[in-house]
Amino acid sequence: MKRRSYLRQSVLPLISSAGIGAVFAGCTRTESDDSRITTSDKMASTTTSTSAQSDTQVSQVRIETVLTGLTHPWGLTHLPNTQKSLLTERVGRLLLVDRSAGTYDRVNGVPDVFTRGQGGLLDVCIHPSFPDPSWVYLTYAVARDDGATTTAVGRGRLDRDDPRITDFEALYYARPYADSAGHFGSRVIVGPDNKLYITVGDRQFKDFGPDHVAQDRGSDLGATLRLNLDGTIPDSNPFIDDSSARDAIFSYGHRNAQGLAVHPDTNAIWQTEFGERDGDEINILTAGGNYGWPIADESCQYGSDEPIGVSHGDREDVIAPVYSWPCGSGGFPPSGMAFYDAETASKSRGIVGWQGDLFVGGLASQSLARFRIDNQQVELIDHLLTNRGWRIRAVSAAPDTGAIYAVIDSDDAELIRLVSA
Repeated sequence: MKRRSYLRQSVLPLISSAGIGAVFAGCTRTESDDSRITTSDKMASTTTSTSAQSDTQVSQVRIETVLTGLTHPWGLTHLPNTQKSLLTERVGRLLLVDRSAGTYDRVNGVPDVFTRGQGGLLDVCIHPSFPDPSWVYLTYAVARDDGATTTAVGRGRLDRDDPRITDFEALYYARPYADSAGHFGSRVIVGPDNKLYITVGDRQFKDFGPDHVAQDRGSDLGATLRLNLDGTIPDSNPFIDDSSARDAIFSYGHRNAQGLAVHPDTNAIWQTEFGERDGDEINILTAGGNYGWPIADESCQYGSDEPIGVSHGDREDVIAPVYSWPCGSGGFPPSGMAFYDAETASKSRGIVGWQGDLFVGGLASQSLARFRIDNQQVELIDHLLTNRGWRIRAVSAAPDTGAIYAVIDSDDAELIRLVSA
């Protein structure tokens, strides 16, 4: 058995001294025949740091390193009533993680994926009644023989005893395929209506006028799709009776959305979306809604201060974000997101002072943003995990312990968690 150490000891302050001011201002095997990866250490010892924030309920938060040595991890989901999670790596690997031991097993049986550019094995979620049935849903990039690519979603059954995916089937391919290696979108969740919601990016089309693919309901690109759990199209989808529109579309006018989360009180589906230059957004999705890209947007074109389209407020036929980073703000390219509900925050390792807050991972901003939510009013409270060079791709809260997990995206990446000290 090949052994690799993953857990390391380190001192990790939650907010750097430079970040404190900001807070108050605002599928093939590649290594060995043995897929079991373990460590000779116990869970890494970690350090406690005082959280410099205005919430008096939160005095100390600890950061723990769960895994190291990951290769561009992307998606994370927790299995119910267990300390196990599923973690994807863009290179085409699916890992079954033991969060308490800091180890993982390689899961075999994942589909072949297109791994160039921003492609690869991307997000993962589970059936709402898991483990009965034991369906696991994966999003991934695929390529045709002619090189054109698209976003796909499929499902298979997870065998946890001999970690593998069986009976895998592709459920849906976004159309049309494109000659691009970027903007696959690919976040997937199960909504409160037991439907799959999948984001698909605009595949980097640069025609910023009304003929852009994200404004074409005859295309799945630049849209949020809604499917039944078996991959069929729900009869209640907003454009099901429109012969000129793709039946799977739930919302459109998106550039490249990579965050989806269900609000724990309202059941509304929230989404994060990348802008062009700045113009990043947090949206609340509405069936049939047009979110503007690129005819209404708050970003500017790369290399200039020229706006892309008009502001959302200048058009009545689009839905404005509930929070955005306009051109000139520096942006916050947002990826994964998670709400931290009161029940989860009350668990043994939960952080009570953060209950009800929204957490959004930042890529180029290299931080974890914490927002206070009041109905549809969104207030940025903290930038956490700053000054580490961590591009945070995914965020999730473990329902059994209340720990907040952050997936760091790099070629030598970590899985970390925030817990009460």
